Amino acid sequence: MSTGVFKLVDGETIELTEEENSQRIADGEAAQAEADATAWLRNRQEKYGSWNDQLDEIFHDIDAWKARIQAVKDASPKPE
Repeated sequence: MSTGVFKLVDGETIELTEEENSQRIADGEAAQAEADATAWLRNRQEKYGSWNDQLDEIFHDIDAWKARIQAVKDASPKPE
């Protein structure tokens, strides 16, 4: 049975075996599962801002900083 997926080896195009293709698919699914499991963390980190900006915000208005950080956490909750 043909996989229809190819790799380049020493300048030659070779079709993947069923086993190689199955492993490629499993690796992709595992990588996607890991990315999905940590999406909440990446979302938070993007919205938190840099440490320098956060420290400046804390210095000027700690209550506003607390409210903003809580809003970020509420928008991207940590899975249980």
